[in-house]
Amino acid sequence: MAVVEMTLDEKVAVVTLNDGENRFNPGFLEGFLGVLDRVESDTDANVLVVTSSHEKIFSNGIDLDWLVPHVQKGDIETAKRFFYTMNQLFRRLILYPMPTICAISGHAFAGGAIMSCAFDFRFMRSDRGFFCFPEVDLGIPFLPGMIALISKAIPQYKFEELQYTGKRATAQECEAHHIVTKACHMDDLMNETLSFAKGLNKRREIVSEMKKRMYKQIVHAFDVEDPPLIDSGQFNV
Repeated sequence: MAVVEMTLDEKVAVVTLNDGENRFNPGFLEGFLGVLDRVESDTDANVLVVTSSHEKIFSNGIDLDWLVPHVQKGDIETAKRFFYTMNQLFRRLILYPMPTICAISGHAFAGGAIMSCAFDFRFMRSDRGFFCFPEVDLGIPFLPGMIALISKAIPQYKFEELQYTGKRATAQECEAHHIVTKACHMDDLMNETLSFAKGLNKRREIVSEMKKRMYKQIVHAFDVEDPPLIDSGQFNV
């Protein structure tokens, strides 16, 4: 089974994340970027849907088990390349030339929650799973590009609460604060998501241009951002 797989349902490209907890490491990021390229270049899809095959996790964000040892042995260049690639994924999703929908099928923690904010719409499983930014407890402050990205999807008052408390928000709470479009039981999640997706029969070139104009400042934040100078002591792991 590939780390990331793609199938077509009419003109909806359904991308499934298959790498266990779907933690961000070079293999996962490169696999995801490769599938996004293939959807755009090799299909006539006009909507992207991304979900996870894990029974209870959408994505748990940065793979600290991979990253921290590199930092501890002083391999900062590898860590920096990783952050550049992660930003590349976020930037790619923000500017993807078709409407994008995230079907959050379980826990979306840390980088997984941030990644979900890059999508145009979010549907979330209501019977299991939380949306959470635990960075305040992990000792990892958000980068400016991440803040700009999250702010497009989450109201400022709610972002402040989630960021500073590290609380776990349910799908119902996320729906109430317009973080997700709809909270659905797992049995209905993909049907609801695909039904919505199939109503988005839009021209790629128009959607692409709209995103370039709307998200210009977010993209700029990623383009000029240097990865952090990482100190292994900052991680509370």
